[in-house]
Amino acid sequence: MAKYRKLGRTSSQRKALLRNQVTNLLYHGKIVTTEARAKELRKIAEKLITLAVKEKDNYETVTVTAKVPQKDKDGKRVKEVKDGKKVTVYDEVQKEIKKDKPSRLHARRQMLQVLYPVKEVPSENAGKKKGTKEVDMVAKLFDEIAPKYADRKGGYTRMVKIGQRKGDAAMEVLIELV
Repeated sequence: MAKYRKLGRTSSQRKALLRNQVTNLLYHGKIVTTEARAKELRKIAEKLITLAVKEKDNYETVTVTAKVPQKDKDGKRVKEVKDGKKVTVYDEVQKEIKKDKPSRLHARRQMLQVLYPVKEVPSENAGKKKGTKEVDMVAKLFDEIAPKYADRKGGYTRMVKIGQRKGDAAMEVLIELV
């Protein structure tokens, strides 16, 4: 008996399909797909969430000094002339950052192997590159999803059967985070 479903695809296509669906499930909270895909998807998503739950508090906060450019009222960098050249003026700022401990860093890297980068596009800039921002899915897993499931031992996803798809009569399901 096989350990996984082949889903009628080559290994690279199957891996890409499942990575894409896991990323979308964690980003949106629910997706509609076929039953066979959802069962494979569930395995990967639950492992990632379990990893996030185990490592969610495994960091230390550190205060660092950072150089930040000064900005004027329009949001542009303030420049001054030194030795005939325009040079940006910097301020030193104290920042608190989370420093991952080794096991959390390893978990973060394991998650990055599976999750695709997500770009968030504001509705007014639809179809344009300007205004898009990168969403850190690993941070979302650690900061939003993991605390929600901290007291739960597995079973982070739910599959609800919708019915058969019109074209090929494949059973469709709604898979969502509980």
